[in-house]
Amino acid sequence: MTDKIEHAHFDVNGLRLHVAHTGQGKLGTVLFLHGFPEIWYSWRHQMLAVAGAGFRAIAPDFRGYGLSGQPSVPEDSSWQDLVADLIAILDLFSISKVHVVAKDFGARPAYDLSLRHPDRVATVATLGVPFLAKVTPFISLPEGFYINRWREPGRAEDDFGRFDVKRVVRTIYILFSRSEIPIAEEGQEILDLADSSAPLPPWFTEADLDAYAALYQNSGFSFPLHMPYRSLNELETGGEDPKVEVPAMLVMGEKDYVLKFPGMENYLKSGAVRHFVPDLEIVYVPEGCHFVQEQFPDQVNELIVAFLKNHVSGNN
Repeated sequence: MTDKIEHAHFDVNGLRLHVAHTGQGKLGTVLFLHGFPEIWYSWRHQMLAVAGAGFRAIAPDFRGYGLSGQPSVPEDSSWQDLVADLIAILDLFSISKVHVVAKDFGARPAYDLSLRHPDRVATVATLGVPFLAKVTPFISLPEGFYINRWREPGRAEDDFGRFDVKRVVRTIYILFSRSEIPIAEEGQEILDLADSSAPLPPWFTEADLDAYAALYQNSGFSFPLHMPYRSLNELETGGEDPKVEVPAMLVMGEKDYVLKFPGMENYLKSGAVRHFVPDLEIVYVPEGCHFVQEQFPDQVNELIVAFLKNHVSGNN
């Protein structure tokens, strides 16, 4: 399936970044931004779908991820650097305006791009994570909450280091496809929450796991732990009362554990999120988990393509 996807490497802001791409782009270009433990490969189904619908698809590995270069000092990279990388990639592809589709923490640079460079963004669609003007405080969640654990220097490194990369990715995919928030007990680590006998989700094959493992074998986990988890306190977007002016869509699986974050469901269903994103369409996918675009690719592809085609203009 992925043999129709091409690969390029560009020198961007002192790093060599990898970008997967496909399609001719008669209707415009779609920029796909991954989360963790995802990578460009997470968008394989969507890239081919939008290309088939007349768009060009481009999916970079963020700096420090997959086949992209590693910052020599991960802690020196910021969220603003991710946005600067994206602008440079758009310029290298000679793309004046782009549709952005993002998953998980990729939602943050996607929305940052629309706020800091509104002339370059046509629409924003995010999966699994909405626009958040401020980082949701995790103080009400237990110490064993996975983000609390992964923010602690050395804790995840020791946890992950007990296993090979393939086992780490496998376990994270199993845990994060469940509907419960991953929370470890005292004396337990996050990767202890699923043992080696736990099956992969039925929509995630051993071949998929091999592809992910090879990419994380290349990059390691040092930068992914810094960005996003250990950089959450640095998040500031668009001033005191940011407004996302472009048309936007949020796709949430109804079984996504993120909906159980404190205040999250109310933020979405009360309409409070539309204070920041006025032109927002929210779509819930029954039985969808946090990896909804891989779990139900046909359904998500239809949603994305329909949204994009509703907002095609001569400038895209």
